[in-house]
Amino acid sequence: MNGSIRRRTFLSSAAAGMAGATALGASLSSAAPVTGNPLGLGLVTYNLAKDWDVATIIKNCAETGFGAVELRTTHAHGVEVTLSGSERREVGKRFADSPVVLASLGSAFEFDSPDAAVLKKNIEGTKEYAVLARDVGASGIKVRPNHLHTEDGVPEEKTLEQIGVSLREVSAFAADYGIQIRVEVHGRDTCRLPRIKKIMDYAAHDNCRVCWNSNQDDLLDGGLEANFDLVKDKISFVHMRDLFNEDYPHRRLFQLLHGIGYESWCCAEIQGSDDPIRVMKYYRGLFLALQNAL
Repeated sequence: MNGSIRRRTFLSSAAAGMAGATALGASLSSAAPVTGNPLGLGLVTYNLAKDWDVATIIKNCAETGFGAVELRTTHAHGVEVTLSGSERREVGKRFADSPVVLASLGSAFEFDSPDAAVLKKNIEGTKEYAVLARDVGASGIKVRPNHLHTEDGVPEEKTLEQIGVSLREVSAFAADYGIQIRVEVHGRDTCRLPRIKKIMDYAAHDNCRVCWNSNQDDLLDGGLEANFDLVKDKISFVHMRDLFNEDYPHRRLFQLLHGIGYESWCCAEIQGSDDPIRVMKYYRGLFLALQNAL
């Protein structure tokens, strides 16, 4: 996975994105260069890299063979809507000139609040970050459901519908910028896949996709295969936890992803370490071993 391939991937993804949601989906299917391993390894900066600037992220990912990154907003990297136009172009150029793809911006926007003002703030914030993603060369942004408000007397179905309708609005907006909306399977109650399926049904937009999150709750409600089947036609991004965790069937997840022809990024969301380079090298080794065992 050399630098020239990565730069071509970055540029082709950006060009395809501007053609709209359908073309974007097609470009994402080839986001991980074909090298015999259809799954590309990336990094979520939420924990391990939360204190790294962009230059350090690129350096460390390149050194350890991580081909892509999802930049968590509000962290030390500083890739936020406050960046000027020239600063945004500089971020995009740094990644375009490197072997590391800026695959996603990881926001914390959510759409479950019964407070109309809070909901509107999250919707408008998502739109701002969709524009930012376009400007820095990312192909999508992560959003999330987070909470049901049944303890406040709000019916569950009402909240799920509100989340879905909000996602439809931001997905339509982001499609005009060639940016995909990726709904992380997240939240104490909202991470259950039957609820995610309802949210996606309410959203009913081709540009609204699922970010599989490798939660323990994936094993409930009929098990991994049944839950995977609920959203398999919507998955366009994957978050992974520690691969040494034997309580989660990582090998089976890889098989399921292979079965749907998934050829994009699997980004590690793992804890910080005093020796991050060594951890990342070990993680990549295990990732490749699991994938090559299919």
